[in-house]
Amino acid sequence: MNIATDRELILCAQDGDVNAFEELVQRYDRRVLSLAFSYTRNSDDAKDIYQETLIRAYRSIRQFELRSEFSTWLYRIATNVCIRFKSTQRRYMDVFRGGERGCNDDGGCAHSLDLSSSHTTEGEFFRAELGRQIERALCRLSPMQRFVFTMKHYEGYKLREIAAMAECSEGNVKKHLYEAVRRLQKELETAL
Repeated sequence: MNIATDRELILCAQDGDVNAFEELVQRYDRRVLSLAFSYTRNSDDAKDIYQETLIRAYRSIRQFELRSEFSTWLYRIATNVCIRFKSTQRRYMDVFRGGERGCNDDGGCAHSLDLSSSHTTEGEFFRAELGRQIERALCRLSPMQRFVFTMKHYEGYKLREIAAMAECSEGNVKKHLYEAVRRLQKELETAL
């Protein structure tokens, strides 16, 4: 079986072959979904970002110039959707989400923790509370700071990779990461 290269699939997709586009996207879709979840920390929002990313990629595939890897181009689109997500999407309170975590409009995060369970230990409660504090602090970061922080510390990307995804300099990424860490430290010091 001869497996097509990304370049071959891109050229076919640019000629309107939907199957080629689907095959191409399937190679990278888990990373896109993982990137979106790392940013939102909410599976429903991550799926929305994932879908928007694929729609934008499909609409723009004819403009792809083969000067970079397809994966880099796709992650760039996902990055832009993530960064713009907070300003373009309305968040619902925990009641409407069925208990899933997510940031709401006032910068707070909605969480649920079942304290009625007899299996909830003091250590589990402390870890859950610490997790909530970190999520709240993350929600208060600017979209770019949050993106850079989550890509570095949750996803393990290198600074140059984050810079390529965000289409900015590595120095700019370092600045956003520094500010994110500083703000998180300040938030967590006052919260704990």
